[in-house]
Amino acid sequence: MPRVPLIGVSACTRQIGLHSFHIAGDKYLRAAAVAGIPLVIPALGDLIDPVALVDSVDGLLFTGSPSNVEPHHYGGQASAQGTPHDAARDQLTLPLIRAAVSAGVPVFGVCRGFQEMNVAFGGSLHQRVHEVGPYADHRERTEDPVEVQYGISHALHVQPGGVLEQLGLPPQIEVNSVHGQGVERLGKGLRIEALAPDGLIEAFSVEGAQSFALGVQWHPEWKVHEHPYYLALFEGFARACRERAGRC
Repeated sequence: MPRVPLIGVSACTRQIGLHSFHIAGDKYLRAAAVAGIPLVIPALGDLIDPVALVDSVDGLLFTGSPSNVEPHHYGGQASAQGTPHDAARDQLTLPLIRAAVSAGVPVFGVCRGFQEMNVAFGGSLHQRVHEVGPYADHRERTEDPVEVQYGISHALHVQPGGVLEQLGLPPQIEVNSVHGQGVERLGKGLRIEALAPDGLIEAFSVEGAQSFALGVQWHPEWKVHEHPYYLALFEGFARACRERAGRC
């Protein structure tokens, strides 16, 4: 009987009361379950060897988060006061992304995970997309119910000949938009897979990767089973994870 893939899911750190916790959102874990058994990977970059970790999992999902990548990782200016960061997560995920892609472990980055992938490959970020022309405001309205925040927001223009097209996405779909940051300079070796109507990069793949290596700026994990094109991404990730599990 084939082994069920083990899917590592990146955790954020969060202070709750007097203690620090490592947490991953329910919606990401449920979406990761499309591919296999989700395992939360704590943000312990000082204790976890990325190379050893990639040998132990069949896929890695890098999740969204309320926090942003610290700008010193991409030569950016200091963040605006009050910007949430998670240095412990950065310490683990940035080298882990590089190690996983190098080892042929399937990688799927969502929102912050997408931004981490870009930074890991030498790219940079717009820290406040809505303040940079010609881009629209891609943030959610915090006063809206969560179903509205994660509802359809704008069109997505899928680029021909890439991974998204291979996964069955048509030239245009509709997606949600729940982010304040975005790609400024695209990382080395990344291929643009989709654009927002304002030209902002919404998806990329890693050229020459041995396995699935995709990042998306929107949130396909949200009610993934109710959105066929969102589900297609996770099913593509799942196929790659099953293939790796079958080889190990």
